[in-house]
Amino acid sequence: MKLSLIFTLSTISAICLFSSAFVPLSLTKAPAISKVNVARGNVLHTQKYSRVPPLFEASSDAAPVTPNVQVPSKEKSSMKETLTVGAYFALWYILNIGYNIYNKKVLNVFPMPWVVGTAQMAIGLLYFVPLWLTGLRKKPKLSFDNVKALIPIAAMHTGSHICAVLSLGAGAVSFTHIVKAAEPLFTSACGALFMNEFFAWQVYATLIPVVVGVGLASLKELSFSWIAFGNAMGSNLASALRGTFSKGLMGKPQGENMNAVNLYAVLTTLAFIILLPLAAIIEGPKLAATWAAAGKQVASKTIALELLYSGLFYYTYNEVAFLALDSVNPVTHAVGNTIKRVVVILASVIFFGTKMTPLGTFGTALAIGGVLLYSLAKNAFKTKK
Repeated sequence: MKLSLIFTLSTISAICLFSSAFVPLSLTKAPAISKVNVARGNVLHTQKYSRVPPLFEASSDAAPVTPNVQVPSKEKSSMKETLTVGAYFALWYILNIGYNIYNKKVLNVFPMPWVVGTAQMAIGLLYFVPLWLTGLRKKPKLSFDNVKALIPIAAMHTGSHICAVLSLGAGAVSFTHIVKAAEPLFTSACGALFMNEFFAWQVYATLIPVVVGVGLASLKELSFSWIAFGNAMGSNLASALRGTFSKGLMGKPQGENMNAVNLYAVLTTLAFIILLPLAAIIEGPKLAATWAAAGKQVASKTIALELLYSGLFYYTYNEVAFLALDSVNPVTHAVGNTIKRVVVILASVIFFGTKMTPLGTFGTALAIGGVLLYSLAKNAFKTKK
């Protein structure tokens, strides 16, 4: 019953988004040329929109290193594209909710976040490796130098994921997502420090409600945990650095067949390789005992299935995210991303029965509203260098 209500909320939100805020694709004509090195030659690709679509849903500013976007030979009907993208957004919301719920259910009975986070990366391999082996998706071809260049991004991808899992394991799902709303603060700081990117004062002004809102929500969080708060902030920092490093590789050769989905698959593989020894060292010695104890609360088969679901939901929601975000203009992207966070918070509150104080609720709304204003302001005011 709860899952049905949650999925209904997701679908309604997606419908509302595309009935009121969606700008028809056929009316949006803001092409931009980006120089992308593919294989051994330089190829010019046109982006459908002037903003490069994000690779990582968790970071609205993290752009794909090699956005190999093909320009369609014929412009499809506006209605068909609208329905297609609407379906992408609804699926993105549903998969995201599914991940957060199953991830938390597993961590509640099997409190080993390093093992869980590593397993989720491994489960991603079960999704894309068969696609490569069967030829349904072209396999990426990478040199040693290509892989070496991706390691910093993969390390930050790993940090963002494992910190989020640690936070979700230590506190309420809603609280983690409220704190993660502060990511624009880290994105702005990293852009200024590492990329010499500065925004108009109006953009920085939108960070005030974000900081105040997160502070109020944290102050009145009934299940506040410094571990949850600290790791959520760590996830924000890693996500911001991941986006910064990704921008640093824009226009550089990254191998063959390295479109956005294959790039994400390669980073998932590298993240699994990074996490596996760390999980073995940190939680390996107590793995058997913890699994046995968890099996006394819930059937081991149920835990294993829910872990599998969490891993599949995690990988697929990220892949569906940039299928959706690659197809819309920046304003729709900002609105959609904001609604997604609201839906996830509401869904977790309903499913887990999380209690929120009036001031905490106000702080949450203030922070999420600030994130939306930040995204819109960034689109309205040009970056200064």
